[in-house]
Amino acid sequence: MRLHMNAADVRGLVASHFLKLGADAGDVADVQENIRIDRGRCVARCYRATEMFAMWLIDVGVLQFYDADGEMLHTVNLFTELQPTRAAA
Repeated sequence: MRLHMNAADVRGLVASHFLKLGADAGDVADVQENIRIDRGRCVARCYRATEMFAMWLIDVGVLQFYDADGEMLHTVNLFTELQPTRAAA
């Protein structure tokens, strides 16, 4: 059995953390999202709002936030932050 996290919930969490970290609300409303595929599997999602970006490492359940210089600003453990739903393996 594995845990399944809803991408929309993670996007909402990204937006709220961008705001807490000082991003402009207009920029947060227009977050760009990219999906990283490796060997046919989605392994990460990246989110960008002006001077900040975040990366969701799906297999590890971690969401990391960075500034424009690549300095890590914040890390969120999604296994404890969100209430994931159980999905069949």
